[in-house]
Amino acid sequence: MRLKLSELAAAAGCVLAPEDDRDMTAVATDSRAVRPGTLFVCLAGEHVDGHDYALKAQEAGATAILGTRAPQAMPAGLQVPYLRAEDAVKALGRMAALWRDRCAGVKVIAVTGTAGKTTVKELLAQTLALAGKTARNAANLNNQIGLPLSLLAADGDEAFWVMEVGISHEGDMDELGEIVRPDMALILNAGAGHTEGLGARGVAWHKARLLHYVPRDGVCLISADYPDLVREARAVRGDLLYFTAEGRPLRFGGTSAGSEGERGRYRLNLDGRACDVLAPFRGGYGAENCIAVAAAATLLGLAPETIVRGLSGAELPAQRFVRKQVGPWRVIDDTYNANPLSMRRMLDAAAELAGGEGGSFIAVLGEMRELGDLAAPEHERLGRHLAELRPDAIFWKGGQAEAVRAGLERGGYAGPFHAPADAGEFCALLGNMGKGTGRGGLVLFKGSRGNALEEWLSALQDAAEQRGM
Repeated sequence: MRLKLSELAAAAGCVLAPEDDRDMTAVATDSRAVRPGTLFVCLAGEHVDGHDYALKAQEAGATAILGTRAPQAMPAGLQVPYLRAEDAVKALGRMAALWRDRCAGVKVIAVTGTAGKTTVKELLAQTLALAGKTARNAANLNNQIGLPLSLLAADGDEAFWVMEVGISHEGDMDELGEIVRPDMALILNAGAGHTEGLGARGVAWHKARLLHYVPRDGVCLISADYPDLVREARAVRGDLLYFTAEGRPLRFGGTSAGSEGERGRYRLNLDGRACDVLAPFRGGYGAENCIAVAAAATLLGLAPETIVRGLSGAELPAQRFVRKQVGPWRVIDDTYNANPLSMRRMLDAAAELAGGEGGSFIAVLGEMRELGDLAAPEHERLGRHLAELRPDAIFWKGGQAEAVRAGLERGGYAGPFHAPADAGEFCALLGNMGKGTGRGGLVLFKGSRGNALEEWLSALQDAAEQRGM
């Protein structure tokens, strides 16, 4: 980013004192990320108030400070220009919108969906990088704070910006859509997720709101495999393009075609041209990821051979289908987050992998949060799905354990279901399962962010190291 402080103040509707026209090259909300040329934005959170870190930001080289406090209420000793806003988050969004306007030559792709959007964003960005300089959100900085910061972190000389858009409440997509205004919208899927905040009109309706912010000459790329999503997208506009992972006769289609080692093989149809790709995941859900990336890249001008090279060499983000060996256990770390759609997909992929490799299959799962009134029925449904997969054992962390139990019982599952009190009890129970067999099995870790299942995984790794397993 390179914008004048006065331009940022005007775009954000801030009062700037004193007047200053110097160039700004970065925006940060964490004082530890400040460098010379940075505008430090003070955000007041539940536990930390950024205004209290204004002096630290100044010491680190911040060129200006933005906050909501009156100037006289700011810490004594503040010497850099101060921008006062009514709402710091909205001001941040308006500044990002200004930078997006200035970078009209960049192709902006917005990725949204219920499950897999971070993975698809990463794989698409890595693939497009073979054709030109590409910027993307770091991790999943995809909300009203993370998305503007991601846009403002871009240099402006890129060929592509691949931006993940995440929503959890009414109105989120409209706020984010006004900021990003993508040249291409890619809607991966729509299922139960954040229904506590999105349940009234349905998740698909909220996802389809993104299409309102694509210009008439832009591209709207939608999965054809979700009837609710197709219906809601068609209600917004008619010039939709579709992809499928379910064998429909469409311009873009993908299917799973087996595996080679730890990688899945997928057959893609790209506008009439068939090609195979080895990608860093397994199972049917990977076909959706691959064809979504390949369809978007094709429409952006990449050749099939470049797309195959990009997908084959791509690396998955952390805590998403990361495979590792922990003592006798083959572990899949997918601890980052979970909703009903992503949970079922990952369970299916893990069960398929366990069946192919032999040995036991153990599911270490956590509560799926932010489901509102759908929480109990969705967890009961999860239990029934688990019963169909017949894991050798299930470990559960968090709430809704009884709903999962009820689903397991209705599905006829008679295997062990544990709800350990802590990481130590979990390690002890899992360790006992491996005794006497001489081998472990495949263990899937997956749950919503609030469960912090990575703590159990870390404890298991520590125990394995201590025992020399």
